[in-house]
Amino acid sequence: MTPTPRKRLACAICLRPQSACICRWATPVEHPVEVLILQHPLEVDNPKGTARLLHLSLPGSRLVTGEVFDDLPALLADPPGTGGAPGSAKLNLLLYPETPQHQTPGITPRQLAPGDLDDPARLRLVVLDGTWRKSLKMLYANPLLQQLPRLALQDVGASHYLIRKAHRPEQLSTLEATCAALAQLHANAGRLQPLLAAFDGFVAQQMDLRRLRGAGSPRMPNF
Repeated sequence: MTPTPRKRLACAICLRPQSACICRWATPVEHPVEVLILQHPLEVDNPKGTARLLHLSLPGSRLVTGEVFDDLPALLADPPGTGGAPGSAKLNLLLYPETPQHQTPGITPRQLAPGDLDDPARLRLVVLDGTWRKSLKMLYANPLLQQLPRLALQDVGASHYLIRKAHRPEQLSTLEATCAALAQLHANAGRLQPLLAAFDGFVAQQMDLRRLRGAGSPRMPNF
């Protein structure tokens, strides 16, 4: 009889195998902008993914997995008990470059008006977690996302995401892109530096695990 493989114990917080737990890198930072992370299902078990670390580091953020989000209107609405209160309505911003060639005919993003970004506490940043191809598929599958005003990153430096291939130096991980967007929205990059430093530690950990696999050590979790 073939023995049944033993299931690796997973961390209850980061959901990764305990031998590859990333909780040590979770670095909570206060931020006024609400963050909603929409994660493609194929990214959930990707050891190089950064969405879970981002979620653990942003108090009040939400991480939802899917490709077609039937509950998107509810996700983009104000939390129960706040709707209708003066000044409570959130402005949803999609962290995505302007891509008119990828718009569904008849659907155009709302344009930002002067003053829309003046109060970070009124903003909800919607982040798509996936490769360019996956995020574009999510955008096509959810017309409501296409209607949201876009936030494109400005003056982005080179990525520190050394564990995943990028086609251009300015292509960032989900964590880096979100940090850049938050810094852009409330003009305070300093408060996010501890998280970016922890991200460098996360990248180093993944590179160490990769080297161990290459050296012939027992196979590390590749979830």
